Amino acid sequence: MGPVPKVTRADAAQFVRNPLAFIAERWTPTERTVRRAALSSLVMTVVIVVTGGAVRLTGSGLGCPTWPKCTDESLTATSEMGFHGVVEFGNRMLTYVLCAAVGWAIIAARAQKPWRRSLTRYGWAQFWLVMGNAVLGGIVVLVGLNPYTVAAHFLLSTALIAVATAMWQRTREGDAQPRPLVGKAVAQLVWVLTSVTVLLIAVGTVVTGAGPHAGDSSDVPRMNVGAVGLDWEGVTKLHAVLAWVVVTLAFALWFVLKAVDAPRGPLARTRDLFLILLAQGVVGYVQYFTDLPEVLVATHMLGSCLVWIGTLRVLLSLRERPTATAELPTQVDDSRLSPV
Repeated sequence: MGPVPKVTRADAAQFVRNPLAFIAERWTPTERTVRRAALSSLVMTVVIVVTGGAVRLTGSGLGCPTWPKCTDESLTATSEMGFHGVVEFGNRMLTYVLCAAVGWAIIAARAQKPWRRSLTRYGWAQFWLVMGNAVLGGIVVLVGLNPYTVAAHFLLSTALIAVATAMWQRTREGDAQPRPLVGKAVAQLVWVLTSVTVLLIAVGTVVTGAGPHAGDSSDVPRMNVGAVGLDWEGVTKLHAVLAWVVVTLAFALWFVLKAVDAPRGPLARTRDLFLILLAQGVVGYVQYFTDLPEVLVATHMLGSCLVWIGTLRVLLSLRERPTATAELPTQVDDSRLSPV
């Protein structure tokens, strides 16, 4: 091992002023490292969504009854709080793991040579979404698991997944202008598929907010219209109809892509989405007819994340971004130069 370089006072001052630039000057990650960093933030986002669902399904939503501390006197869960306190506090701690994953993605993107500013912006967008969702999660606790704030909490996580997926995809592309791989009509069909998927996820939060899993053993109010509670059966059936619309659109897209002999990328991503949708549908119907067992509800939440990621991958596969190359100066024929 070589000698450890000495850190001068100027180095320390530079690090304090701009730590990302300081690291970028001394470390150049490989493209594979940048891709892995972006993927880690995406995976960790899905993990914290699923564990957040586990908090609700175990009735631990108010395991820590206040925020940002776990109790008025303690920052962490105490032994008197039991299992629910451990579950809720453990999920809060995962936020720091998510922040570390997003931070690694930002650092890797900033240190890559040449610096791709777009990747860094995606990383910072994730950071601010995490911070906003952490505050919103605290509000959820402070208002006693109000179902509308719980729904907003999940939807903001869905936005975070979208940004993380976009960053991961961009690490696999260049920075040249995007070139479409399919026709305008196919692109419009994909945008319809994406819009209906967003509506499907939004209605899914209403199913949750009106359903029996309130997130705590106490009497947590459910979503209602005025003084009347929502018809949970009716909302669930609407959710199922939208799911079938998404499945139909995915199959129609796959058929159209095959008919027009589309590139392998969009075709493969559409096939993957279709298979995820079928698996998600099976889980959804089984949980409905078995009175919503917690394990299947958690699996359905994971499937919701995978459906959203799969839809976004289809959308992002409709174009390619080659690596931008700088124009090189024309080489001069040395044989034509006059001797000095």
